[in-house]
Amino acid sequence: MTGYGQFCSIARAHEALGGRWTLLIVRELLCGSRRFNDIRRGIPRISRTMLSERLQALVSIGAVARSDGRHGPEYVLTEAGSELATLVGGLAVWGQRWLPRRAEAEDLDLDPLLVDMQRRVRFEALPEDPLVIRFEVDGRRHPRFMLLKAAEASLCTQNPGFPEPLCVRSHLPALVAWWRGDVDFTAAQRMGLAVEGPKALARAFPGWFDRYQFAEIGSARAARA
Repeated sequence: MTGYGQFCSIARAHEALGGRWTLLIVRELLCGSRRFNDIRRGIPRISRTMLSERLQALVSIGAVARSDGRHGPEYVLTEAGSELATLVGGLAVWGQRWLPRRAEAEDLDLDPLLVDMQRRVRFEALPEDPLVIRFEVDGRRHPRFMLLKAAEASLCTQNPGFPEPLCVRSHLPALVAWWRGDVDFTAAQRMGLAVEGPKALARAFPGWFDRYQFAEIGSARAARA
């Protein structure tokens, strides 16, 4: 591939990091993913071949280190890679502040949202006994399940055998709008988000999670409207 032909460090860094998917892979590593399949779970539209190529490229520039773990290769950010947290965070803040936030008009996947919810469980707020939340979103044929228990949150394709008191039924845009901070929970309910089950648990549900890391960043567009 022809480079930019510039001495400028901006151009050189963009040559190294500006490829499609690259910074999303860095995001996943910053969020704690270490293994290939865990990284891909947060970026479901990337092909296995592309993910492998992008990881190799990050290793080659010294941003990622690869090692052989007990269950296969593992990837971690180096000092150089960890420094990209500032860049990734800056992009997130800019996107929250300046890009349109109309979830109903966006091309969205459910799995990255559930992965982020799994990462941001407030374990101290959970009920004492383990439970499973069933997610039925936009009439998908196969629901998703989230197991919540002391110090563990897991995503499953079927109930792993624990009580299932709550079912989240929603249009995906409503769930995204709440999680991203576009609207509060009450407004999301008006958009089609429903939590069904015992009233006390359904009422407590929003408090079991710390919403999206950048949810508190307001929209400059909305403020100007």
